[in-house]
Amino acid sequence: MSDGPPVRVVVVDDHPAILSGVEAWYAASHRPITVVAAGGSVREAWTPPGSTADVVVLDLQLGDGGPAFTGLRRLVDAGRQVVVYSMRDDEKTALNCLDLGAATFLTKSEGREHLVEATLAAADERPYMPPALAGALGTNARADRPHLSAREESVLIEWFQSESKELVAQRLGISVRTVNSYLDRVRIKYANAGRPARTKASLVARAVQDGLVDVNDL
Repeated sequence: MSDGPPVRVVVVDDHPAILSGVEAWYAASHRPITVVAAGGSVREAWTPPGSTADVVVLDLQLGDGGPAFTGLRRLVDAGRQVVVYSMRDDEKTALNCLDLGAATFLTKSEGREHLVEATLAAADERPYMPPALAGALGTNARADRPHLSAREESVLIEWFQSESKELVAQRLGISVRTVNSYLDRVRIKYANAGRPARTKASLVARAVQDGLVDVNDL
């Protein structure tokens, strides 16, 4: 995706080499991405100029403390688009981040291409499923997979592949209110199955887990 407005990013990571590398990757992006602030504390995202950034790139492990789940939740609750960029690669951590509202979850081994694309997707509020996350989630016949109607599945998949619910409504010949109704039903079914998915990113992850959508179709 080469078109689109410039993207402003704040990078929260306590490793200077990572900060320098990420800034260099963004500088070479096909679409302008500017690191407006960077540092080893989540405070960078709350104070100017980091507070004005379109996307927060967040390392989970900051200093000697545990995973920065509380910081992630606060950012998401404030309406920020957060890309978690972590050394951890286990399914539990990835899903926890998505359930908290992260736009996506990447491992630091995935490199420039995926971090750049994930950042652009977050800025545009599009889902992005990098390889390590897709592999961690896998596809399986889970016993707790909710039963979705054919129409619920079609609305869900169309939403994953569209930029807005208005486009989904146009393509399926239904109203936006009906689109929202179907998506609400899907979320209720996942919540009742003990697998809540309150954000688009977490819902994408659930759908990939359950084989409802292939990562290549996103």
